[in-house]
Amino acid sequence: MATRKATRSRAGKKVPFRRVLNFPQIKGKVIADVELSLSSDYRAVDIRFEDKTSLVLDLEPCFQITPVLADWKTGDYKLLKQWKPIHS
Repeated sequence: MATRKATRSRAGKKVPFRRVLNFPQIKGKVIADVELSLSSDYRAVDIRFEDKTSLVLDLEPCFQITPVLADWKTGDYKLLKQWKPIHS
């Protein structure tokens, strides 16, 4: 019996709470180095490219709570109400 391989497609699939950011200025650049900086007052990911530019992702120590009311009566998740996220 042949095993069936699952495939994933991003097109047309809605994922709750998913936010995708694109950086079109980065397309085609070649990564030279990636550096992770972690200290008590600074956290960042620095992606450096061969053309001597970099994309720095500053990381903030915070959390977010997103209140959601869901119905599970059928055994499947059904969104009834979603409120705005609350940030720390």
